[in-house]
Amino acid sequence: MGNQFGELPAAGSGYNAPMLPLSPHMTLLDRMVLAVERVRDRLERASKALEDAGVPYAVAGGNAVAAWVATVDAAAVRNTQDVDILLRRADLDAAAAALSRAGFLRRHSAGIEMFLDGPDAKARDAVHVVIAGEKVRPQYAAPAPDVAESEKPGGFRVLALEALVRMKLTSFRRKDQVHLLDMLEVGLIDATWTNRFGLELAARLQQLIDTPEE
Repeated sequence: MGNQFGELPAAGSGYNAPMLPLSPHMTLLDRMVLAVERVRDRLERASKALEDAGVPYAVAGGNAVAAWVATVDAAAVRNTQDVDILLRRADLDAAAAALSRAGFLRRHSAGIEMFLDGPDAKARDAVHVVIAGEKVRPQYAAPAPDVAESEKPGGFRVLALEALVRMKLTSFRRKDQVHLLDMLEVGLIDATWTNRFGLELAARLQQLIDTPEE
């Protein structure tokens, strides 16, 4: 599909550094910008570490949505605090070794695998792992995609659009609905996409198309 995403700058000298520091002298605008830069830096360091180690992965969640939306309209990109990475369970130890070299610390909490961005980081300052081929929650209709359902047209590997939409329709929390509406708004997906999914997921997509403001 060509280089739609564009290349991310190399992580460079910050590759092994912890998350970008917060200064008490920063203005409110500086803090807002830093929040966005921290997420970008976290995504860059994590994806580069996994790439360098040869660990199969795919960026999922809000950053995957942002990457796809940016191929159509950069002004429509929605910032996110989450860095979600799809990994196979068999690759978790290799991923942990690779990410530790980039400054991340492995943690397991409430059944969730994550990699904190340094020793002082909170859970929201982490790379959150989605296990490929397994259900995120037992009640979900479908498991997460495999990392093979991904593309790398730019600086990092991202879930393929159909796999991403399927994940969002499966979870269908409020933020998933917002992400789907973003993709509908810029024309990445439309009513014809209901034919790609089973009855339950198709009905959810049609619901958003019919009542986008609810």
